[in-house]
Amino acid sequence: MTDGMPVIGGVSVGGLFARLGDWKEQLEFVVETVREMSAQTDPQEMVRTYGLRMQTLMPSEGYLSLSRRDLDTPLLRVTRSNRWEDPVDPWKHRDRLPVLEGGLLSRLIYGGLPVVIDDLPAELAEDDPAADYLRGFGSMAAIPLYDHGVSRNMVVLLRERKDAFEREHLAEHTWMANLFGRATHNLVLSEEVRRAYDRVDRELKVVADIQRSLLPTTLPSIPTLELAADYQTSTRAGGDYYDFFKLADGRWGFLIADVSGHGTPAAVIMAVTHSIAHMINDPPDPPSKLLTHVNKHLSARYTNGSGTFVTALYGIYDPATHGLTWSSAGHPSARLVRNGIVGAIDGVHMLPLGIDAEEEYVDSEYQLELGDTLVLYTDGITEARSPGGDMFGEARLDTAAAAGGNARQTVGSILGDLERFRAGRILADDRTLLVARVVEDGCEESGGGI
Repeated sequence: MTDGMPVIGGVSVGGLFARLGDWKEQLEFVVETVREMSAQTDPQEMVRTYGLRMQTLMPSEGYLSLSRRDLDTPLLRVTRSNRWEDPVDPWKHRDRLPVLEGGLLSRLIYGGLPVVIDDLPAELAEDDPAADYLRGFGSMAAIPLYDHGVSRNMVVLLRERKDAFEREHLAEHTWMANLFGRATHNLVLSEEVRRAYDRVDRELKVVADIQRSLLPTTLPSIPTLELAADYQTSTRAGGDYYDFFKLADGRWGFLIADVSGHGTPAAVIMAVTHSIAHMINDPPDPPSKLLTHVNKHLSARYTNGSGTFVTALYGIYDPATHGLTWSSAGHPSARLVRNGIVGAIDGVHMLPLGIDAEEEYVDSEYQLELGDTLVLYTDGITEARSPGGDMFGEARLDTAAAAGGNARQTVGSILGDLERFRAGRILADDRTLLVARVVEDGCEESGGGI
């Protein structure tokens, strides 16, 4: 301790603050200063506020701020001067800042050490590039601001009389100026990060809007089938996908798919999958034909060697017979609710799409009955976790599905149980739920789309 003030690195903090009075006045000044600085979001305003307060501790008749960032020796940029009638914001109008070459200020900032000049006119050459900024002052204190150990910026304090700066306070000047410089630098970085995040977020929103435009806005009206669906991504955009295809003889195809991973990369592959599925020349019938078509194109051009794949289940429903033909590319089995009992509709499961271009998909058949409820989903449903880390799983899915009634109620029952199970835990994966209930023709309407 020195004069009742703490010592940091052998330097008394009380030297400059002593002119404020007793410790209570000093503490009040410090608290007000740091509070005001912490409330700033604009670095230009932060510098202005700090400069006004530091005039109380380090009075001077003139000042300069210098920068050598992105410049080579002996160039430097003047970023602030008390002689400017119109202050320039160096973060917004860098092009308006004067660049000087050589001279006294260049030697100081590239020298990288704090310096006091007692007789400035004696050190200043007539043709010095900074003469217009320094004339009329008798003494100078130059304080470097370090970044990664290098003097990137410098604060220059100017007094009209000679021998105006006390060298015993130079260490305190350097210490305080660098602390403030780091605070300003961090504020600038945080603003740059925020602006970058906003740009990315806007772009992701566009991606998400494009992706959702590829999904059904409303569910089709299919005779003897009541539909309901729910779709939610874990981030702005995701890799889940579902679709419907109107076929000959009144039959309907329905596709549900899940790209590995999530976020923007998965959304891109999801869009590619949608495009390929709609490029097939012939009707996508039987289901294996569509999956084989998509797989060949994905594997050959988009996922080869990337480790990305797509699970998919494509089924074709015949409203006249309630017959279901389907083909699976590594996708979770559809769940069937019949008379309150829930189980999987088993069939042949082949490789996910995008792994092997030569994979040939096969079809399976199942006869649905009046009152049957078919539940199609992506693994974002069953692999959702509780705060304790447990997975929702197929058993909970089946219980919730059995408790539902019509298609909308079944979706509501499953999602309600899922939300209670998650208890606020953030979604780790996209989730899609598609429920189809076999009904008498025209007795019930389908639920809404996404």
